[in-house]
Amino acid sequence: MASSWNNPAIFLAAALAVATAAQVVTAGFTTDMYWQQQPAPGAVTPYKTSDWHDGSATFYGDPSGMGDDFGGACGYVSNDIVSLYSTKTAALSTPLFADGNGCGQCYELRCVKSPWCNPGSPSVVITGTNLCPPNWYLPNDDGGWCNPPRHHFDMAPPSFLKLAQRVAGIVPVQYRRVPCQRTGGVRFCLQGNHYWLLLYVMNVGGAGDVSSLSVKTSGSGGGAAWIQAAHNWGITYQVFAALDNSDGLTVKLTTYSTPQQTIIVSDAISPWWITGLCYQGSNNFY
Repeated sequence: MASSWNNPAIFLAAALAVATAAQVVTAGFTTDMYWQQQPAPGAVTPYKTSDWHDGSATFYGDPSGMGDDFGGACGYVSNDIVSLYSTKTAALSTPLFADGNGCGQCYELRCVKSPWCNPGSPSVVITGTNLCPPNWYLPNDDGGWCNPPRHHFDMAPPSFLKLAQRVAGIVPVQYRRVPCQRTGGVRFCLQGNHYWLLLYVMNVGGAGDVSSLSVKTSGSGGGAAWIQAAHNWGITYQVFAALDNSDGLTVKLTTYSTPQQTIIVSDAISPWWITGLCYQGSNNFY
């Protein structure tokens, strides 16, 4: 990237965008960088906390709660977990994972009706970052904890240990959807090329999820048409179109959860964007 600044067009575009380059620990791309600008006015209706529901919880993976184990099915890698979600994550059973639409959703859990619950039944808020797959060789009530129709959370160990003692193995819980509290705007990590662009959508606030994404070039006086992206898997959306990176990209996002809400992020992906980098806007679903 150091040599890129010898190109006057790149330097001028960055200056006009009033952007500041900063190193972040993020999606494990070749160069981890995002562009962030000052917050823009405007907000959406806050996502509302749901009622409590019954479920169950176990724990899995490295005792640290960090690493690629905790995000594979959604598209997060270890750097994303560290920089965005820390140890407060869980793999979701099939009904909660919802074909990847549950990635990024936030839940508050508390241990109930078990002698292994920690005193006072403290709660913890986690983000769904992975799939807990079914095990059809075991019954639902004896090892097949993630088999449908169970609502189950396979948690990062540090989060599980805030609820219950390790010896429990599995505990009944109550859970509810809560608004996702994020720092900063939505983050987009880019892969692919100028003809097939893959966007990893992270750090989504409010409902935490995305059901629809479209992009358009930013430098055409607002007259460019929106290009609808297709859901690839987990948190990834793909755009099949020839995109000139001399223009920035404006991104329109709609949530999966009801009531659906839409925001437009116009200040994240700046002119002369490059695949392999992450870009962060100023607004979110707050």
